[in-house]
Amino acid sequence: MTQKVLLNSKEVNIILHRLACQLIEKHLDFKDTILIGIQPRGTFLAERLKKILEKEYNTPEIKLGLLDITFFRDDFRRTEKPLEANETKIDFIVENKKVIFIDDVLFTGRSIRSALTAIQSFGRPSEIELLVLIDRRFSRNLPIQPDFRGRQVDAINNEKVKVEWSENNGEDAVYLVTN
Repeated sequence: MTQKVLLNSKEVNIILHRLACQLIEKHLDFKDTILIGIQPRGTFLAERLKKILEKEYNTPEIKLGLLDITFFRDDFRRTEKPLEANETKIDFIVENKKVIFIDDVLFTGRSIRSALTAIQSFGRPSEIELLVLIDRRFSRNLPIQPDFRGRQVDAINNEKVKVEWSENNGEDAVYLVTN
């Protein structure tokens, strides 16, 4: 197994600030906008963006929810091992709000399709956008594209993109892993 660094800590930080600025340009005061981190891996990115927006760009009180899509996936019954769901934490109504789904890597698009189904339990948003740190553009199974992307990566065949966050792995980095 080989591992190539795609983004180091400094580059991840630059991308996070660029994404935060793009969100501010589009949503201004976030009064009607909600960030939704897709569990489990979108959580760290969503929390980090919320922190940057509030502390470094003085955006007041951004609503952040965490959405578990485990039982909304079309493949959840196709595995032998028992699935462990994460906790959904959405303590507000999404009815008529602009929702921004946040995930670390956009691969086949199946997770986002599941999130579109799952969010309906919390109301009908007026608009849904997608923000991802990494866009693997040549691997879609569904016609889903991000509105905001940190970096586009052309990973093929047996290559995987692995995102590490300082909160759980001690470093911010993105790797291209080949088996």
